[in-house]
Amino acid sequence: MMMNRRSYLTAMAAGAAASLISTRGMANPAPMRARNVVLVHGLFADGSCWSEVIQRLQAVGLNATAVQNPLTTLPDAVAAAQRVLARQDGPTVLVGHSFAGMIVTEAGMHPNVSALVYVAARAPDAGEDYTALAKTFPTPPASAGIVFDGDEGRLSEAAFLRDFAGDLPEAKAKVLYAVQEPFQKALLTGKTTQAAWRSKPSFYAVSTEDRTINPDLERFMAKRMGAKTIEVKASHLSLISHPDEITRLILEAAGQPV
Repeated sequence: MMMNRRSYLTAMAAGAAASLISTRGMANPAPMRARNVVLVHGLFADGSCWSEVIQRLQAVGLNATAVQNPLTTLPDAVAAAQRVLARQDGPTVLVGHSFAGMIVTEAGMHPNVSALVYVAARAPDAGEDYTALAKTFPTPPASAGIVFDGDEGRLSEAAFLRDFAGDLPEAKAKVLYAVQEPFQKALLTGKTTQAAWRSKPSFYAVSTEDRTINPDLERFMAKRMGAKTIEVKASHLSLISHPDEITRLILEAAGQPV
């Protein structure tokens, strides 16, 4: 169902109240200085989608690592991120795009994680049914473009170019489409058991032209967690079309000069 204005405002107020009683409340504390950044990709992509951001982080001396999300089940994906986090030496910013927000929310409890960054990403609460939450907002167009071959899902080329990577040059978007990693249906049924954003500094980049996750849903989740939030006039792939803005947000989360 679609959420009317009154219901939306009520939900926003409830979300704000919930964060007030969280372990850190609405105030987003200043993050500790970190030189490590771990980046996790979501559906329809692989670790190379972070290339534009990685080269900018490396240029200022940060250690950046992209997790190759197996896209099988949520526990598998969380375990892959935790293995990378365990290899980091000192405070680490954990960054997730799209579905990887689920992974950031769960794996972000790792002791090496000093701050969280969500890029047009899911940001569930502990035990929350994200699909049910998403249904309280208008369904984004990309959802209709998901096709399955048995239990293996991917985005159709038309939907990928129009609804996923809509602000990228077509030639570049077609290359990204060609290397998209398929996901397993089981991945979509997972629920987080804890919410790291309730105890760690959090940052959120809303994509205002997003056709994969409803931008108002992104705003709702960012508001609920009390995140430092920026809005980027971008498609779902802001990490590729607007890497400077995303990199600046990550640097802020790392306590580094911006």
